[in-house]
Formats: sequence, structure tokens, C-alpha cells
Amino acid sequence: MTSTVSLTGPTGAENDVPPHPSLRAVVRRVSLSLLVACAVPAALFYTCFRLYGVWTAIAVALGWSYGAIAWRAVTGRRPSGLLLLTALLLTARTVISFAAGSTFLYFLQPIISDGVVATAFLVSLLTARPMVARLAGDFYPMDDELHLRPRIQRLFRNLTVLWAVLCLTKALLTLWLLQSTSLQTFVLVKSVSALSINMLAAGGTISLAVLVARKEGLLPGAVVPVPVPVPA
Repeated sequence: MTSTVSLTGPTGAENDVPPHPSLRAVVRRVSLSLLVACAVPAALFYTCFRLYGVWTAIAVALGWSYGAIAWRAVTGRRPSGLLLLTALLLTARTVISFAAGSTFLYFLQPIISDGVVATAFLVSLLTARPMVARLAGDFYPMDDELHLRPRIQRLFRNLTVLWAVLCLTKALLTLWLLQSTSLQTFVLVKSVSALSINMLAAGGTISLAVLVARKEGLLPGAVVPVPVPVPA
């Protein structure tokens, strides 16, 4: 016959539950990743666009992304998947725009890239590890055992669908703005709306992840049921 006892907290000699980062630490990682990969480049782009023109803004935004990657490499830290993806997309946009001599192409490409990213997220649902599962290690220590838990797998699939829909929504919104507003208005509204959408989506992602993490006992202080043999 067995019974269960509950172990609280991530440490203790009486159990083998590995320590897990706190919710505050996870939120800090997500916020820092969004700040470095999205918020700062957007702010730099708009500031330089107003002061020095669009080509300078393009160069500065790209330079920031590569500077952030280089800084993390110099300090012995791995750049986040979001930062690498942002740098890759900015590089493609910049190269194509400079080659064609067209700033319009620079602003059109996010519509295309959002569509491509959304498609990649949806296609990844056909694989054993959807896209969000591939990026999750940037924010929470993952291992094979954790990846295989049914609740975790459902969470990753649901979040992959969520971010695919988000990218498609951003693409449609950007297309409408590009066709219906002036360049200055477009840059301002696009920067603010894209960051706002990303922050809201990040908040929703964290909320869903926390709900599942608490059920799985992955946050400090969570109640973890542990089977204990009891004499009959």
C-alpha cells in the first residue's frame, strides 16, 4: 500500500526534486529577452528615423542586434533564440533593401517575414518538438523528461498555435498600416503596436506556462506529490 506526502520548495535533503528557477526569474528572462531583441531596436529605429533618416535608422537597428549578440558571446552567455531570429530577419531586410535601393521593401518585408514565421510555427506542429518547445530552453531549464510530460507537450503545442496566429495578425495589421498611413505615422504606430502585441502575448504565454508549471510542480513552493510506501 502506498500513500503520498507533499514536498514544498525546490531544495532539501529529503527529496531529489531538482531546483527550479522562481517565477520572478523566468519573468525577468522573458522581459530581458523582449527588451534586447524587440524594444530597444524599435526605439533606436524610431529615434534615428526622426533625427537622421530611414537609412541610418536601418543601420543602427541592425548594428544593435549584432552588438547584443557579440556582447553575450564576449561575456560567455548564449544569445537567446529570439535575439538570433530578430538579427536574421533584420539582416535579410537590410540586405534586400540596400540592394534594391528601396526603403519601401524594408517595411514590406516584415509582412512577408511574419507570414513565413507563422507558417514555420504551424509546420513545426507536425514534428515531435513544435517551435515553442525549441525556444523554451532560453527561459527555463529543459530536459528530455520534462519535454515528454503530456501537459508540457500540450502547452508547447497550444503556445505554438497562439504565436502563429499572432504573427499572422501582425502581418495583416502592418499591411493595412503601410497602405493607409504616411511613412512617419506608419513607423510610430508600427513600433508601438508591435511592441504592445508582443508584450500582451508574452504575458499570456507566461500565464499559461505558470498554470501548467504549478500543476507539474516546476516552480519553487509548488506542492509535489511523492509516493511513500506505507505498511499494510
